[in-house]
Amino acid sequence: MADPDRPAPSIRVLLADDQALLRSAFRVLVNSEPDMTVVGEAADGAEALELARLHAPDVVLMDIRMPGTDGLAATRAICSDPALADVRVVMLTTFEVDEYVVQSLRAGASGFLGKGAEPEELLAAIRVARAGEALLSPAATKGLIARFLAQPGEPGRPGPRAVRLDALTGREREVLVHVAGGLSNDEIGERLEVSPLTVKTHVNRAMAKLGARDRAQLVVIAYESGLVRPRTD
Repeated sequence: MADPDRPAPSIRVLLADDQALLRSAFRVLVNSEPDMTVVGEAADGAEALELARLHAPDVVLMDIRMPGTDGLAATRAICSDPALADVRVVMLTTFEVDEYVVQSLRAGASGFLGKGAEPEELLAAIRVARAGEALLSPAATKGLIARFLAQPGEPGRPGPRAVRLDALTGREREVLVHVAGGLSNDEIGERLEVSPLTVKTHVNRAMAKLGARDRAQLVVIAYESGLVRPRTD
């Protein structure tokens, strides 16, 4: 019988991992939070896509490496489906230094987390993704992502996102640079001496103009377009 004093969960989570034991642990953890509930479990990417279309969860915790349809292919399918535009994907990886992480972000994932993360980190990641923020920590791995994203594409062919940067105002470009640096709206506001609400407005306008799902995609665009260069130190 449902607890009448327990608030209705506001974050619906789909678990996708080929290890049943891990899914069980994640399920217990997520369902222990009053604002979260697990709406489905998938053992591979194909099942994850099917359940995502069935339940339209807020957040999918997606393992990268799964048999059959892997997490990368499933993420690409979910994030390219207009009917699932509000679904956020957080990739789970055993190795945080993983080139598939970059491909995941390009496919539309909102970020990634190592499977060795503390329970509090996992729960925070779900909330961060649901809020539309970028989950690109730890800092060392962000640097790795930056290096991968800065790799040049085909010579002589600027990407469509690079061209679309022309649509941004000078202030929107400035905000985008800070977003790519991992700063929050409050931190950006302090640097630019404007309110966090003003920063949020610029971020939302940049997302709309660039066709970005969330802040993670803005980071990808910032590096792919060359607006931001990776640090070499």
